[in-house]
Amino acid sequence: MAGRLPGAASAAAAPLPRALLLLAALALFSLTFLSLRSLRPAAAPPSLAIGGAPPPPPSLAIGGSRPSSFARPSVYHSAEAFAAGYAEMERSFKVYMYPDGDPKTFYQTPRKLTGKYASEGYFFQNIRESRFRTGDPDKAHLFFVPISPHKMRGKGTSYENMTIIVKDYVEGLINKYPYWNRTLGADHFFVTCHDVGVRAFEGLPFMVKNSIRVVCSPSYNVDFIPHKDIALPQVLQPFALPEGGNDVENRTILGFWAGHRNSKIRVILAQVWENDTELAISNNRISRAIGELVYQKQFYRTKFCICPGGSQVNSARISDSIHYGCVPDYYDLPFNDILDWRKFAVVLKERDVYQLKSILKSISQEEFVELHKSLVQVQKHFVWHSPPLPYDAFHMVMYELWLRHHVIKY
Repeated sequence: MAGRLPGAASAAAAPLPRALLLLAALALFSLTFLSLRSLRPAAAPPSLAIGGAPPPPPSLAIGGSRPSSFARPSVYHSAEAFAAGYAEMERSFKVYMYPDGDPKTFYQTPRKLTGKYASEGYFFQNIRESRFRTGDPDKAHLFFVPISPHKMRGKGTSYENMTIIVKDYVEGLINKYPYWNRTLGADHFFVTCHDVGVRAFEGLPFMVKNSIRVVCSPSYNVDFIPHKDIALPQVLQPFALPEGGNDVENRTILGFWAGHRNSKIRVILAQVWENDTELAISNNRISRAIGELVYQKQFYRTKFCICPGGSQVNSARISDSIHYGCVPDYYDLPFNDILDWRKFAVVLKERDVYQLKSILKSISQEEFVELHKSLVQVQKHFVWHSPPLPYDAFHMVMYELWLRHHVIKY
């Protein structure tokens, strides 16, 4: 159901199969993430100018004169299409936020703006502060259903009661307003970052099927529909340490991972590589008792961050990894139809975990440097601000919504 701007490459359209782990090789640390596609990224061509298209704004500028034999590739499928579409979104996009419900309970009020589910709270606050919000539903392109499962979770609401509350609230909006029935909810969306929050809407199968779900749990076992629904980056803010970048010479550790063995791929990773002298692999999280922020500081010294999938799909690792230089496993990568992840990631198959070391060592220093530089370009898209800033996580989510509204007719 979701649309995209003309000219955006279709390569990102394919969802990543559930069975696979992402081992992403990224810029600051490069990373490895799993998919069904290729073992190594193809050599990226220089970005191409499209005749008549407006140039990217300064913050999206790419390429330029370089001593290398090739220009730096764009991190976007089409920088020109993104720049033009983003400008149009800023100019005209309008969202109506339903005013119903008690803001002191579960409606319109996120639980907090910290912690690993802060993205839900930031979106609620940002949409209220933004120019995209309109009080006139007749001018709206999309309708936001502002109910916060995260707020319910914080108040100790059971899953069963949460489902009832959500169902009663949405059905009340449908009965009170005429807008839902025009598209059977296709121009409506909700935002939730907790996997329990995703389940809270299971009592509304027509909403799961028709509406746009902006979720941190893009898993097929919760009926995530790529390119109708949106993968919301789960951002753990505030970050413990500053962004990494322009520090290639400090990255002397080949690969790093530390975590629990709560999935098959993690068990294999630890069994095969935990005693290797060039890969820093630990089957336990790093204890704070051995020093402050040891886990985060390890990122700064690593080239490749290995991020295998755990017991849950949703994970704050996606934003931590990009901030520090790695990318975790995801079934549908955030902003996948805007960003060309192959420009800052190496895509592997799950079975290649046994050849992990040789694959990482086969990546040349020149390739790593290019991945590293490209990663720095996307860091700004995975940070929340209040009030929101251009091209930050909020604006990227709004752009995803903007793309999708084009295919809705009524």
